[in-house]
Amino acid sequence: MNHSKVEFEPFEYSYYDYSDWYSENAEPTKPPKEVILPCDPTADDKLFHICMLSISLVIMLILAVLTRKNKFCQGFTRGSSSIFSPTNFLDQTQKKGLVMAVFGLVFSKLAMLVIAPDPLPFSKDTPAEIKEYMKIIAIFYYPVLYYPLLVCGTLQRKAGYAFGALLSFSHFGVLVWQKFDCPKTPEIYKYYALLASLPQLACLAYLCVQFPLLFIKGPNTDEDLDSSYYTDYVKSLLKKRLSTVSSSTTDKPTLAKRILEVVKSYFYLPEKVFRFPLQLAVSAFVAFVAIYHTALLLVVLVVPTLHIVRAGIDENIAFLLLGFGIILSDDRMEVVKIVTFYTWLLEVCYLCAMTLSCLVSLVMLMRSMVLHRSNLRGLYKGDIYNIYNSQKTICPSKPGVVCWMGLTGYQAAIVCFGMAIQTIVFFICFLFLVFLIIIPIFYGRNIIVFEIAGKAWPAWVTLILATVLQHVIAKFAFIKKEAGTRDLKNRESLFLLTYLLFLINTVVGLVVAIWRMVITALYNIIHLGRIDISLLHRTSESYDPAYRYYTHFLKVEVSQSHPVMKAFCGLLLDMMVECGRAGQKIQDAEEGIQENRPNKATSRRMIRARWQLLYTLVNNPSLLGSRKHFQTLHTSESVLNGTPNRSSKKGSKKEAAKPAAEPDQSTETPTNQDKTD
Repeated sequence: MNHSKVEFEPFEYSYYDYSDWYSENAEPTKPPKEVILPCDPTADDKLFHICMLSISLVIMLILAVLTRKNKFCQGFTRGSSSIFSPTNFLDQTQKKGLVMAVFGLVFSKLAMLVIAPDPLPFSKDTPAEIKEYMKIIAIFYYPVLYYPLLVCGTLQRKAGYAFGALLSFSHFGVLVWQKFDCPKTPEIYKYYALLASLPQLACLAYLCVQFPLLFIKGPNTDEDLDSSYYTDYVKSLLKKRLSTVSSSTTDKPTLAKRILEVVKSYFYLPEKVFRFPLQLAVSAFVAFVAIYHTALLLVVLVVPTLHIVRAGIDENIAFLLLGFGIILSDDRMEVVKIVTFYTWLLEVCYLCAMTLSCLVSLVMLMRSMVLHRSNLRGLYKGDIYNIYNSQKTICPSKPGVVCWMGLTGYQAAIVCFGMAIQTIVFFICFLFLVFLIIIPIFYGRNIIVFEIAGKAWPAWVTLILATVLQHVIAKFAFIKKEAGTRDLKNRESLFLLTYLLFLINTVVGLVVAIWRMVITALYNIIHLGRIDISLLHRTSESYDPAYRYYTHFLKVEVSQSHPVMKAFCGLLLDMMVECGRAGQKIQDAEEGIQENRPNKATSRRMIRARWQLLYTLVNNPSLLGSRKHFQTLHTSESVLNGTPNRSSKKGSKKEAAKPAAEPDQSTETPTNQDKTD
């Protein structure tokens, strides 16, 4: 068999021939990728931390010796002066700037630990299998590192201020040195470490200014019970107010005035007669720092990636889209421009969503501060139902102490998580607005939403007309006004119309259900970063853990830091000091040193003050649980909010009247909320 050789002509696949896309003299359009190498600053971080730990330990020992010597010399002191008490978190009169700066410093270090390659400065190139353990150790290490800064500002001594200035200048100088040597780092973004250290630099700079100023001014003895703030608060409550009401206040406010009042309710303005508790002030500042770090992390995680994607778009994107059946244009260069433009729109939408989330978080933070003040004032006056929706005992408890300690951390974490969720939801909303509404309107194509709405326009018109018809008829046909009262009329027609519009109202109810879900979701997402309001129904507030933490915090704060109670305790201490001096004078007079005795007016004043103190101690419900007869005859069930139940046993009634005749059993100083506010 003769097999002839068959020759096949080469077949040219012009569809896959890419040679016509490039010219011979074409230059690469992609810029070379910048490679950031690891940078070691000349101020070695490991050596710096070893030195700072040693210096801090020596300073703490010196302050401990000075504090112990001061206690022996002074004897009676009102404040707490110990290196183991970083600050009095229940004091509303002390300077809050130092504490807020240190807390912001510690939180900034924690925020940088999330993606840090080396959590601890003592080890480099940390293995991946132990990195999480190192992060746990670092969570406890950095609070210990910055703890001396708090102690130096708490002890109210010039030596402490000098040591605080030394530590703050050391931390600030070395940090600036390191960032100047290595502004770029090979992390998720080359300038992330530099930008993330800005809150640290700001807090350290504030400490560098504040400690020298405190050293120059000297210790401030006007703190806590020695301060006039509590007595000024009581005077403001007892001040008589004019009860005259003008006729304009009874009129209904205009729409512009109501809008202005709503806007004012979102701006916190400090007042002289009210000072924020330290814990809430620190929580607000840490929340502000958390907003900055969360926004920075959200930007550097997404925006550089979008830049890389947009820079890598070339003509091959046309074949990628063709594989999914998407044909944007016959011209390949036009496809590149369209995809690049859409990628830029993605970046714009994301940045707008992140910016809106920042603004919402800041506005919610300001609103929370306004509501904190309102809640505290209400609890000071005994308005318990406004916060708890039930009768509660305003006293410390085990969960209350835990929530009081962790409120600042809870607030920061909830703000970070809420801001991340808000950014995602707002980003989706912006994408829907831009790609399904704005772009189709400008370019006149891919108007899917408008096509669907156009096909369903009879249904929408019917629903709108039916809703408007019901409102109009209800106003003019079924409501009658007689002598200032309102009542129903044309009831037969009302019943008939109710039956005829049953089905159309069912469809309207479906639209209302969808709108209700959207409103509820948006409301909860916007308020997700707030702990001062519950996202659940009023009857289910106890199931909201964030709001539960907040209410428990208020219990401890109000019971231990009531301004009226502290003013009362300050007056008692002043009386003790005066009585001690008067007793010393009397003793000296008996010894023949001085013959002057207190006059009748002073004696009357002292006797009246003692009887008022006795009456207050006997009738203070917070002290009932510490009396022997109360502990033996009463149970916790017969006490509501510190007040004994009048319907208890007859024997307990007799014992309840006993303290008036036995004042020696209730001589302790009240430490809980005074109900005289």
